[in-house]
Amino acid sequence: MDTQALRKRAHDLDVTVWVGKGGLDPVVDECDDQLKSAELVKVKFLRSAQGGTDVETLADELADRTDADVVETRGNTAVLYR
Repeated sequence: MDTQALRKRAHDLDVTVWVGKGGLDPVVDECDDQLKSAELVKVKFLRSAQGGTDVETLADELADRTDADVVETRGNTAVLYR
């Protein structure tokens, strides 16, 4: 996996998964489906989802649950790759 090339491709992606106060559970299946059709998915973690943790931790957990890799996190946004 060429991280730099993936970051370049992810730059123009729109956010297609939003994680809110419901946490990760409601979005795992949707994220998994999107990763099957498009190998890169941009995820936005709303402040209400973070509840005492950070975006990197949430992104790692979501990646684990969808069998994906975290390409990068920036601010409240993460890019997942499968």
